[in-house]
Amino acid sequence: MAKRPFDHYFFDYLSLKEAWRLFKIIAEFVEGFETLIKVEPAVSIFGSSRIKEDSPLYQKAYELAKRLVKEGYSVITGGGPGIMEAANRGALEAGGKSVGLNIDL
Repeated sequence: MAKRPFDHYFFDYLSLKEAWRLFKIIAEFVEGFETLIKVEPAVSIFGSSRIKEDSPLYQKAYELAKRLVKEGYSVITGGGPGIMEAANRGALEAGGKSVGLNIDL
């Protein structure tokens, strides 16, 4: 019976460049988690990036983040526009910590 390509270990198919890329991703993950430990307690707010500043949803996210900061929480978002921008602005304007997580795909 002939072997199929997937009968081998996954790492047999990784090139050296891809292997180093995996290590870089893992290192970035660890660095991110070490940073996030410093912003406890925190609430994560993610939402549409298409919501405009004049939207009632934008205003609600802004106000929610302000209230969370006043209760002692930091705010973590995806760092994008729309709902996430509103939450970051609300947290910062209330004098709290605001973290935007940005990834490159």
